[in-house]
Amino acid sequence: MLPPVMAGVDGSAESLAAAEWAAREAARRDRPLQLVHVWSWHPREGADASATAVQRYLARRALRQAEDRIRRTCPGVKLDDEQIEGPATGALLHAAEQAELLVLGSRGLSGFTGFLVGSVALGVVARAARPVVLVRAGEEATDEHLPDDDGNLSTRTGYRDVVLGIDLDDPCDDVIEFAFEAARLRGARLHVVHAWQERSPLGLGPGDIGLVNGREQADEWLGFLTAVLKVWRDKYSEVEVAETVTEGRPQSVLVRASTGASLLVVGRRMTERPAGPRTGPVTHAAIHHVGCPVAVVPHE
Repeated sequence: MLPPVMAGVDGSAESLAAAEWAAREAARRDRPLQLVHVWSWHPREGADASATAVQRYLARRALRQAEDRIRRTCPGVKLDDEQIEGPATGALLHAAEQAELLVLGSRGLSGFTGFLVGSVALGVVARAARPVVLVRAGEEATDEHLPDDDGNLSTRTGYRDVVLGIDLDDPCDDVIEFAFEAARLRGARLHVVHAWQERSPLGLGPGDIGLVNGREQADEWLGFLTAVLKVWRDKYSEVEVAETVTEGRPQSVLVRASTGASLLVVGRRMTERPAGPRTGPVTHAAIHHVGCPVAVVPHE
């Protein structure tokens, strides 16, 4: 059986939006959809049986609510569900090992563009071995598409850009391939963005771009980006690609570039750190301040 697209659901508005986005992604990838609910864990002996029964009832209700919504909006998706006993972060990480990708909900900040990311979602993103997509509450199918000729929302128009944030100091094939495949599945343009900052001559190493003129540095970075993407352009010849290199803080550049996108793709290095797994500053900024769904792709 093909690995499913998996969505964590808990009955909240954000998890319902995530489940619906996951159903559309499963349809695009021709994969089954697996809905997962993690119910509260009672480790102490003699835990109240009635509390466990209530948790199971709430789990079943949350899954049924998500299933009903998906059957209305994506009736062709092959759908299954599962209840898992917590703790939530560990249970989701374990479940995601069998998935193509895991989709989780994250509340949109009222009055702002961005996410309010809970501790479970952050823990999963920081430690998952599979791609994780965060979807804000209120995300609709029409948000992925360009407006029609009259400026109205529609699902009959083309998809908005997929944006890839790339670090040319350490470009990763897994992240690049995920972005190209996402663009191919949507028939969307892929907008690849690299932000560079001028370095002190003392900090330059062999092969570093250290030209004095900023315009020349930008041209050098653009040439490097074009070379890195060539093999992927050849493999995904049907995908239109736009390349942008911009001087500035990567966090700010990426947040601006993703405005109006259908999906932002960023990478996360899986190397263990002394303080334990965590997201880097660019990924952290993306999952907190970007309005579109964000795919975090782990890599070595």
